[in-house]
Amino acid sequence: MRHIPKKRFGQNFLTDDNVLHEIIRAIAPAPDDRMVEIGPGQGAMTRLLLDALKQLQVVELDRDLVVLLQKKFSADKLVIHSGDALQFDFGALKTDDRPLRIVGNLPYNISSPLLFHLAQFAPLVVDQHFMLQKEVVERMVADPGSRDYGRLSVMLQWRYQMELLFVVPPTAFDPPPKVDSAIVRMVPIAAPLEVGQRQLEQTVTKAFSQRRKVIRNCVAGMFTEAQLVDAGIDPQSRPETVPLQQFVNLARMLSD
Repeated sequence: MRHIPKKRFGQNFLTDDNVLHEIIRAIAPAPDDRMVEIGPGQGAMTRLLLDALKQLQVVELDRDLVVLLQKKFSADKLVIHSGDALQFDFGALKTDDRPLRIVGNLPYNISSPLLFHLAQFAPLVVDQHFMLQKEVVERMVADPGSRDYGRLSVMLQWRYQMELLFVVPPTAFDPPPKVDSAIVRMVPIAAPLEVGQRQLEQTVTKAFSQRRKVIRNCVAGMFTEAQLVDAGIDPQSRPETVPLQQFVNLARMLSD
């Protein structure tokens, strides 16, 4: 029985075999990996991962798809967690000394909040490979000074080394989305720059709240011009030109 994609879950199922195999080659699963797939859908990538793995864990919100997956795969090979990835405790899956490897075709409508949710589990993870909207991946990997550089860039680059691997056209999906997609590799940084996550988040959110203004005006009321200078930031510069290290310097000035 064919599953009808549900708009409320942002379902676009990857169906192109060539693209699927290219993703598997990028992930390079090994038999003993502790692999977790977010949003397995109808199991196209799941099947290929299970060809290489002894066991795979998946997190799926759509209960109709949970039933479909239970019928397709044996319970000893595929462990299904029925629930919302945005609320899921990925730390509970690390039950031995093996780090987590997380993969998935992430729904575009929740991609940014899901990436921020996953960041708290970064110390338990060796790598992440995700299919995302190409525009989102470009923002994730953007360098200071580019038009794509912003809050998402800074917060994720603080925790991960990231690389856009390749672009996937809409024709690879059913139904085809209206935008290009891309595969991103995210490798957690073992020792991120020392700063409180809350303080950095507050600083970056404030700085990018009015992108057209100079940073002195953006952070007025939170930081003085002298503090900007002390952090190594030109008060007349725009937020999108400020590197991660200088945002960290600024955020360290906020009290706990």
